[in-house]
Amino acid sequence: MVFNSYTFVVFFILMLLVHNLPISWTAKKRNLLIASYIFYAAWNPPFILLLWLSTVVDFFVGRALYTQQNKHKRRVLLVISLIGNLGMLCFFKYGGFILENFVHLTNLIGINFHPAKPNIILPAGISFYTFTTLCYTIDMYKRESKPVAKLLDFSLFVTFFPHLVAGPIVRPPQLVPQFETERKATLQQMMDGLLLLSLGIFMKVVCADTLLAGTADTIFGSPGGMSALDAWSGVLAFSGQIFFDFAGYSTAAIGVAMCLGFVLPQNFFYPYAAIGFSDFWRRWHITLSSWLRDYLYIPLGGNRKGKFRTYVNLMITMLIGGLWHGASWTFVAWGGLHGIYLWIEKAIQDNRAKAVTLTTAGTQVEVETASMTPSIPAKKPTGFIWALLTFLLICITWVFFRAATFGQAWALLRSMAGRVIPNGPPLLTTIDIIKVGVVITLMLMFHWLMRHSTVLKTASKMPWWLTGTIWAVMLILVVLSQGTGKAFIYFQF
Repeated sequence: MVFNSYTFVVFFILMLLVHNLPISWTAKKRNLLIASYIFYAAWNPPFILLLWLSTVVDFFVGRALYTQQNKHKRRVLLVISLIGNLGMLCFFKYGGFILENFVHLTNLIGINFHPAKPNIILPAGISFYTFTTLCYTIDMYKRESKPVAKLLDFSLFVTFFPHLVAGPIVRPPQLVPQFETERKATLQQMMDGLLLLSLGIFMKVVCADTLLAGTADTIFGSPGGMSALDAWSGVLAFSGQIFFDFAGYSTAAIGVAMCLGFVLPQNFFYPYAAIGFSDFWRRWHITLSSWLRDYLYIPLGGNRKGKFRTYVNLMITMLIGGLWHGASWTFVAWGGLHGIYLWIEKAIQDNRAKAVTLTTAGTQVEVETASMTPSIPAKKPTGFIWALLTFLLICITWVFFRAATFGQAWALLRSMAGRVIPNGPPLLTTIDIIKVGVVITLMLMFHWLMRHSTVLKTASKMPWWLTGTIWAVMLILVVLSQGTGKAFIYFQF
């Protein structure tokens, strides 16, 4: 079941009706839990067992981690949780990838090994709910928060259908306390939630699928060379498609939760207005980047163990972040390229942050220069230029994210650099190129103008008739675009 379907519309209306019935709060939570399982079962009912197993194991292991005083036993419990969560994730998501690379390695050293290709089905959203439960047990091990008292609340925290399949990745303190007392959306929350839901579906169905997906598929599906204009148009189209697709889902998820009276964390904050790459990761997939920071980068040592270790920790974090997205070396390369960008940015910042020693009458005075991104004020015209440069460099990384093989990625990069002379006619029509140019230009302008605000804050300042008109236009375009919608890109992760 996806947000951009009539099935979900019926499901959501029924959920709103049931959630607002005059029944006990415990009964409402049970209804939400059942509805969440139904929502997930729409993809593949047997995989509910995996979701249920992960929930039950981590609930009891987390409680034991918090109460157990024996350090050895606590470590054993943590290992059990890690093996259970990461083992399940590795089998379903990386089993084929690991086997394929093992076969290549054995053949490389002269061993003729050709096993049957595994037929493993990837459960929807396994990367998301695995990270959700994993952060709980790690927090319990560190005793950074108290264990969830009720299995019902913990189960609902893990399976709450708005964030279950593609995030945002929610941590216990962000959602569990909201289950303690009855939640019911106010009229303002209901209107805000429906607006966000409408906007999210509009971003997905109209912007991502109708306007950009076709161009991106044409370019990334082409086996031969192409002109630089075609190549850049396809890559720009995908840069917009993946934003509108994923940010659209997160926006819709936050809106759905708000209609039920719950608050989910923000996952995107106009990332293509970022000035620099650390700023980009503070704006793109915020819940994942903060998860990797808190549960991987900082435990590795962060920036506390010298410059060399800082650079190593940055790269390890980005490589694992790339691998999290998919079982392919192209995703690892995507993460590695972001790691290199962050290396370069940090080197520049470190150089600017060095104390300038001034000698005056035999007295040394240290003057610290600014070291935090952005180093250029966003209000200055040069800020937009740096944001545009950041965006173009990000687009290069999307080539590895979208390309199926390294060969395809290199061929496309060569075309983007104008190093390929196409043999046949252009792959894209003039209308396709103009369409991509207009959509991406409007997207970048909107990101820049909104980089310090939010949709709801902006809507609250607009006249009601203008908000209503824009809302109506979005809904009309969504209805007219029905039939072109696809599954959300991040469902595969």
